[in-house]
Amino acid sequence: MLCSVKKVALITGVLGHDGVYLAAFLLDKGYFVHVIKKQGYFFNSELVSALCQDRPLIDRHIILHDNDSKDSTNLSAIIQKVQPDEIYNLGAQSLDKRSNKSPEYCVNVYELGILRILEAVRLLGLTDKCRIYHGSSSEISSLLQEEGKDKVAPFYSSSSYALSQLYEYWTTVNYRDTYQMYACNAVLLNHQSPLEAAEAHKIIKAIARIALGMQDRLYLENLSVQRKWGNAKDYVEAIWLTLQQNKAADHVIDIGLTSTIREFIRLSFAELGIEVEFCGRGEQEKGVIIDIDEERLANLNIDKDAIKFGQTVVKIGEPIFSPLKVDFISMDTDKTKIGLKWTPKYDLGMLINEMMYSGLSQVREEEFSQE
Repeated sequence: MLCSVKKVALITGVLGHDGVYLAAFLLDKGYFVHVIKKQGYFFNSELVSALCQDRPLIDRHIILHDNDSKDSTNLSAIIQKVQPDEIYNLGAQSLDKRSNKSPEYCVNVYELGILRILEAVRLLGLTDKCRIYHGSSSEISSLLQEEGKDKVAPFYSSSSYALSQLYEYWTTVNYRDTYQMYACNAVLLNHQSPLEAAEAHKIIKAIARIALGMQDRLYLENLSVQRKWGNAKDYVEAIWLTLQQNKAADHVIDIGLTSTIREFIRLSFAELGIEVEFCGRGEQEKGVIIDIDEERLANLNIDKDAIKFGQTVVKIGEPIFSPLKVDFISMDTDKTKIGLKWTPKYDLGMLINEMMYSGLSQVREEEFSQE
């Protein structure tokens, strides 16, 4: 459903998968979308266009702005020129190792990022016009459950990134309370998409390479660890809904889909027509092919001779990529869903289907480019 009067949105941190999907979502809603990107970085507007339902809108309704994250003067000039109805601050440096190696840079860019936005909106006299969203991370908080209610409580953080996120969270709350601004935080729990280069995406691509005969097996340290799953397309709708309420509030966004890494791998292989059974315990656990759907493989243009019955495709061992080190968080999210009138559309099977097809295509393209 398009907006009756075209709104103007300004997005920071658009290079991540949430930013790309959000830009496409807002364009389909009829927004004029302005994107702030770091100078020298490439923004894939063609990808945003491909994700839009009404692709001709892309050329007329999205405008790019270069800005250094530390340049508050230029940021203010952009906000003054754009006169946004909504600002979505998605900028973050989520890799703990990187943030700990460059703590001063992390704090200067990200801890002060939302402060620069809030202060610019305040000084430009746009507090009544402009609504501000700040995307936060579950790394900053422990989520407590009290009789079905959820709330956010700070706790000790072990990285510069988490500490900067904690500062940004409370800065947003402070400006909302002090200056009566519509400014809100949303803590986004784990979610995925074909555009994300994190753990799930790397597992998907490894499975694609195994199916194509390009890799023997996948090594992981722990198959029993629980993970949360969710499609970024659902999450950006929730992000948008946080700014459509009568009163600003902070939210925790979580679809509620959970499974072990083991089950995620099993379902991902099954998407290709390969049935994998897990056997053994502890370090001796492994995943073995016990059935192959040859018709399914043929439809996906996968050579059935590239894989074999009884082939071990998953083993316990040192992974070829760094696994995601996060604590599993479980909570009741009905309050957020009901409050925002948010109904997620994607289940785990749909997410895996989308990621598997994308991963298969990417692996084939990578192989072709290397020939």
